[in-house]
Amino acid sequence: PAARPRRVMEMWPDEIDALLRTDPRLLLPVGACEPHGPHLPLGTDTILAARAADDLSRCSGVAVAPVVAYGVAAPHAAGARGAAGLRKKTLHRALNDLLAAWEACGVQEFVLLTSHADDAHQEALATVVTAGARVRVVDLLAVELGDLLRGQPEPMHADEVDTSLLLHLAPELVRPARPADYMVERDVLRRFRLGQLGRRPDPLLVLGRPSLASAETGRALWARIIARVAVRVLGVPLEQAAARLAADERP
Repeated sequence: PAARPRRVMEMWPDEIDALLRTDPRLLLPVGACEPHGPHLPLGTDTILAARAADDLSRCSGVAVAPVVAYGVAAPHAAGARGAAGLRKKTLHRALNDLLAAWEACGVQEFVLLTSHADDAHQEALATVVTAGARVRVVDLLAVELGDLLRGQPEPMHADEVDTSLLLHLAPELVRPARPADYMVERDVLRRFRLGQLGRRPDPLLVLGRPSLASAETGRALWARIIARVAVRVLGVPLEQAAARLAADERP
């Protein structure tokens, strides 16, 4: 484990070379710039992916690439001020270029981290091509979280999960007044992720129950997400991951 995340942007070439000779893996956070209701910032997905990469680097010592802040544009976000995204093939090609450059530097395994659940976005990540390096795509919100939630069975959008996580990680970015809850059937949630709901009259879409969010819930959700990914994807011993998270909680 490392006291600080090992960010590529803050290291010198000789440091990167030495680190990759020891551990040839690279964490790459991929976010999005889209609305998450009227109470959360446009960069919610980017904030979560970047923070996860930093925390996982502290747990494991694996290097962290600069965050890719734009994901595939979701149809419902059209018209929201400040929202911006890429076409699926554009993101796919950009990631191919980035991974090819890092692979030439000695990276042998990439771990792509995202919390943007749009199907086209996740497909762009899952289909990147390398010369020989392994690519693993981690949807941070695919971790089983239902038992930690008060009012919904799974992560949705701008909901109890997103709002709780931001209340824990960046409370200054959460507006105090939260929108009305809006629960939907799983079929509607699935069509939303497939981009089949189309352009909405109100692009500040909320699916779920943000009114039940709390920083305490966010802390529990984050601890589970980071521990599960650290152990199952990066091979970090559970005790080591727990100790690192506990150290981060100390004032």
